[in-house]
Amino acid sequence: MRIGVIADTHIPIFAKSLPRKVYDYFKDCDLIIHAGDVVEMDVIKELEKLAETKVVTGNMDSSELRERFPEKCPLKVAGKKIGVVHGKGPGVKVRQTVRKAFRTKPDIIIFGHSHAPFNEKIDGILFFNPGTATNDVRAESCTFGIIEIEGGDVRAEIVEI
Repeated sequence: MRIGVIADTHIPIFAKSLPRKVYDYFKDCDLIIHAGDVVEMDVIKELEKLAETKVVTGNMDSSELRERFPEKCPLKVAGKKIGVVHGKGPGVKVRQTVRKAFRTKPDIIIFGHSHAPFNEKIDGILFFNPGTATNDVRAESCTFGIIEIEGGDVRAEIVEI
């Protein structure tokens, strides 16, 4: 199972569209997860052309997105429990708030909000923030992520644009 992970695209505020590299990597994905701050629905329509797309809303999302998608989403994918939530708060506190968003312990928590990529296992949970593919103001570069689940093993990668 190959999962494309993206967050904080903020289109059309920071860019008119997703970078070509995102499409190149996501075309072979079985699932795409957008962890919020999409801003406008057109981004999701484009991602849905590539693969099934799961979306949670963030603090900058339009009312159209907020009506259509939840704030958090628990998933079971390839035998792994995944919690998806945008997050809130400054810096390291984002990781604390996203952990509290789920009653049961997921194997993976996918989140956004900080624009800073993060890929680390803490207390048995993989915390994965793909960063932002369109705005490197609060991060060193623009990034997105790929998670692969195979035979119970999880491999997660931050991809720099």
